[in-house]
Amino acid sequence: MKDTFLKLSVKLQTLMMREEGQDLIEYALVVALIAFAATVGMGKVASAINNAFISIQTALSANVS
Repeated sequence: MKDTFLKLSVKLQTLMMREEGQDLIEYALVVALIAFAATVGMGKVASAINNAFISIQTALSANVS
């Protein structure tokens, strides 16, 4: 029983020492940050495009009438 517990303890310690999963988490955080920034940026671009179309509509309706 002690032997099995010792083997389990050694395996847990080696798993905790590995840093491979840490890189994956860091990449996921970077991707999430980029996605958030892109979403915010797209909202501002969409607002600017909407304002441009509204000004075009206003100019056209003033000249057509």
